[in-house]
Amino acid sequence: MSLLADLLSTLIDRRLAVTGGSKADDRPIETLCRDLVGNLGEVTGFAMACQILDRFQAMDPDARHAFFTFLNDEMDIDPDAVAAATTAYAADRSVANFRRLMRAAEAPRQELARRLNQVPGATARIVAMREDLLRFMKTDPALAKLDADLRHLLSSWFNRGFLVLRPINWESPAHVLEKIIAYEAVHAIDSWDDLRRRLQPRDRRCFGFFHPAMPDEPLIFVEVALTKGIPGSIQSLLSEGRDPLPETQADTAVFYSISNCQAGLAGISFGNSLIKQVARDLSGVLPQISTFVTLSPIPGLMKWLAEKGLDDRIDDPEAVRALATQYLLGAKREGGLPRDPVARFHLNNGASVHEVHARADLSANGLAQSAGAMVNYLYDLDRITENHEAFAKNQVITASAQLRALARKAMTPAT
Repeated sequence: MSLLADLLSTLIDRRLAVTGGSKADDRPIETLCRDLVGNLGEVTGFAMACQILDRFQAMDPDARHAFFTFLNDEMDIDPDAVAAATTAYAADRSVANFRRLMRAAEAPRQELARRLNQVPGATARIVAMREDLLRFMKTDPALAKLDADLRHLLSSWFNRGFLVLRPINWESPAHVLEKIIAYEAVHAIDSWDDLRRRLQPRDRRCFGFFHPAMPDEPLIFVEVALTKGIPGSIQSLLSEGRDPLPETQADTAVFYSISNCQAGLAGISFGNSLIKQVARDLSGVLPQISTFVTLSPIPGLMKWLAEKGLDDRIDDPEAVRALATQYLLGAKREGGLPRDPVARFHLNNGASVHEVHARADLSANGLAQSAGAMVNYLYDLDRITENHEAFAKNQVITASAQLRALARKAMTPAT
């Protein structure tokens, strides 16, 4: 009976989403938001949530900015209520006082977002709403309070436990494949033939995380090449004329492109879980694969070389390799973490810096951001936890012996 009730409720909810549930409410959207977080019946609240989402969708940029300002300023916590509840709980740690404190400490805009999310398809619309918010924050940083609440909710809604890992291949639905082309952020996919070369051969794999509320929208995906040995250039992996390797001959899985797909989920990390799960899944079905590495860009290298006055040395491959190694192992930002964002990501995941290659990405973008250099980060499944803890606690960068030796020979101290 409970299952039947849930099914009927879902059907009714979807019907209400189409019809709006009731006639349009012409009151200001701010009034609708205040009413929605009040004590409304479920059907009335559902219809109102639909109208708020539709109103927002129709707004121009100025109106959206004003709406975000309303949520940020007027649907904030009440400091006096928080102070009173804190005092009461300090004096008497009863369950009633605890609940009062919890209610006071949560901004009403969080409950508003939860109630908006009851509408079918609302999760994707709220993610898109945060994408808009992040753009406005570039010129209006005061909106960060609203973003903190949305990020808190989305982090819960997109918890790893809710995500589904799905293989993406040449037989995947066309609308998913189109999004892989559109969202690829590391090595552009120029055509359907280019996409076919990355998905169809037997020595290629692609995996993505999906969420049940957004089943046709990849959240993040990783492209994998199965190789014999560790490759030193992206050209060799993406060459049009290469001969596919029988998967039984592969001993290495190379993660050569990781792309986040939803700008509205910025700051909510999926990549660490994705790489580790794909590595474990591949080792289960292809046990002869014992090495898991990336072939990653070094996006901050050229800027660092220019700051150091060393960009005149980028025509020498050996110099580029040495300088890139020095940059990865020695260049720090405030707080002691590596300056390079890709390095921070992989090292925090428990990887180690394994090898650096000059002339590894000769594309216009590769030359502009890293003088063509790329790096292999090694994911040793037996040492991931140890490496992560050393990095997270003490900013220790685990690196191969040959790279440490190369870094010591570098001529210019890294800062």
